[in-house]
This record gives sequence, structure tokens and C-alpha cells, in this order.
Amino acid sequence: MPSCRVTAVATRYSGMVYQTAIVRLLRPSYLHRIALTLAMTAMAALPACNRRGHRVLEVAYVSAPQASLRDQVAAIYNRVGNVKNGERLEVLEREKRFARVRTASGIEGWIEQRYLVDQKTYDGLQKLTQENQSDPVQAPGVLRNDTNLHITPGRETEHLYQLLAGAKVSILKRDTAEKSTAGSAQARATLSSKPGVHSGDAPPRSAPTGAPLEDWWLVRDAQGRVGWVLARMVDVDVPLDIAQYAEGQRIIAFFPLNDVEDTDKGIKKKVVQYLCVLTEPHDGLTYDYDQGRVFTWNTKKHRYETAYRERKLNGVLPVTVTHENFDKEGTLPVFILRVKDDSGNVSERKYKLNTPMVRRVLAPGETPARTATKRRH
Repeated sequence: MPSCRVTAVATRYSGMVYQTAIVRLLRPSYLHRIALTLAMTAMAALPACNRRGHRVLEVAYVSAPQASLRDQVAAIYNRVGNVKNGERLEVLEREKRFARVRTASGIEGWIEQRYLVDQKTYDGLQKLTQENQSDPVQAPGVLRNDTNLHITPGRETEHLYQLLAGAKVSILKRDTAEKSTAGSAQARATLSSKPGVHSGDAPPRSAPTGAPLEDWWLVRDAQGRVGWVLARMVDVDVPLDIAQYAEGQRIIAFFPLNDVEDTDKGIKKKVVQYLCVLTEPHDGLTYDYDQGRVFTWNTKKHRYETAYRERKLNGVLPVTVTHENFDKEGTLPVFILRVKDDSGNVSERKYKLNTPMVRRVLAPGETPARTATKRRH
């Protein structure tokens, strides 16, 4: 009986096994065709099976500052690589606590799923960044601790990037969210893979009942990424010369208006004059600020003085600072405060600084208000 012999040769390339067949014909040509068909069928089937085993399920991003990849899900394993915050990974397989992933450089390994977020979270932060990329800065801030950038205010909302303690950010907006009273593992979990490092968003050990509100800041970091951070983790970087006049109030935002020249003991210098907006030192208020103060520099006494103060404002960020020409007065600093009335309608109040005097700039047909808007708590 005529026969043929098929010898299989295995070739390994980039982790994929391909089967090639060498057909040695012993007799008639029809046997050649049969053997070749069988060999090609086997060759096509094996790679397909292998590709299914490495099929990409989805894309994920690393939410920890850094994390290691392991070669297997076991108590004893080898580390095959490291990944960093924000890095894009392809998910090949999932188990209860781990996912098998592949990096852009082709490294494959297992990683804890708690260090990953999905494409929707990544897209949400990208959208938030685009929408607020041109927002005016209300104040610079410095982070007290490692802090997460969230898509929306809230300790347990989705987050991706983690900013390190001491990082400088630009404060853009304020909002409030209910303080989490549940000591859930999710709320307490650190994003850091380093032992002993805890997330700056972790709730306190004991939280009061009734889910009180807490403040959140929308910030932009040095890389231009935008997200929400817990306000108590951010120190507003107010110049010390101004901060000492806060009188127990919280400076929410401050703005350089202009500078003046001063000569003290023969030394000439330029001193900045500021607008500050302040509020009571409590979270969860229904307004962003309730006071506005302008600090001007007294060139005779060489110190800051309060040139203007307005209280009982139902103020809403952002505050806008610019310059305008006022004919005989020349070009002067101008700032606009946005205030909300009892019906929730927001109106703008414009002011000009002609050192050391601050005056309202009325729009055509506008009359000065005799009474301030009632303050809400």
C-alpha cells in the first residue's frame, strides 16, 4: 500500500508556536495532495488555538505609582517586570484577584486587579482634562500627602493617577461630596504598591454619623492632567505676608493685582498687591467664599493694609482678574466677583483698584446694591 511520511518541525517565534510540515513523497502524486492537505489543516489549527489563548480581552491602565508583574499566580513567584502609573496594558486573562497582561514592550505577567482601571475611567479623565484645560487658576496649591486624581468628587469614585506628596497643583474649582462613613477596604486601600504607603484619600478611623459634606478641589497638575482631590490634602500656597492677615478665616483663592515700588532703608523693591477671597474654616458650605479683601502696600509704613473688604457674599468661583483702561485714570487692575442670590441666580460684580482705592465698576443701567446678599450656611 503506497504511503507517505509527514515530519513536523516546531518553530517558536514571539511566544507563538507554528507547525510546518515536510512531506516526503514515497509514491504517487495523489498521496502527495492528501498529505499536503492534512499538513496544512494541522498547521492552521494549532496557531488558531494558540491565538485564542492570548486573545486581548480589553485594555486597562495602571492606577498604582508602580506595580510588579509576576510569572504565575502562586505564593512563590518570579517578578518578570514592572509597570508604572497610567501605563496602558492589554488584558489577556482574568482570575479572581489577578489579571494576565501584556505591556507595550511585549512583557507578559500577572498583576493584581486592584491596580487596574478600565478604558472608561481613562477616557473620563481625559475628557475632564480637555474640558478644564483653559480654566483660570484660582490659587497654587501643594499636596500634603500622596493623593488620587478622581473623575468626580468622592472618596470612592473612580481614579487613575496618583500625585505624590509635595507636588504642586493649580486650583481651579470647588465642590462638595458626602464624607464616606464606611470603613470599606476600597475606601482605605492605597494605590501604592509599596508597603506602608497609604492613599491620601483614606477616610478617618472614626467618622461622624449623618454623612457630613467635605470639600473637594478640581486641580491641574504639572503634566496638565485634571482631576478632583480631597481639599484637606491641599495647602493653598498663600504668601506668608498675606496669610498672617487671615484672622482665622480660610483663604480660598488669591490673585496678584499689580505691584508698587517701595524704598525701605535705601533698598528699592517691588511689592505685589493682592485680592483674596475667604470663608469660614468649615467644609460643606453652600458657597465658595463669603468675603473679599484687597491688600495694598503702604509705602510709608512698609506694610500691607486692607484697602477693601466686603462681607456676606454668596461667592462662586471662578474669580476673574484683568486690566482695563479708564481714560484719565489710565489702565487699572480689575477683578470680577461672581455672587449668587437667594434664587440661585449668579451675577457679576466688577471692581477696579486705583491704589489705594477700590471702587465698583457699574455696567450701563446698573445701580449699586444697598444691601449685601444674605449668607447661606
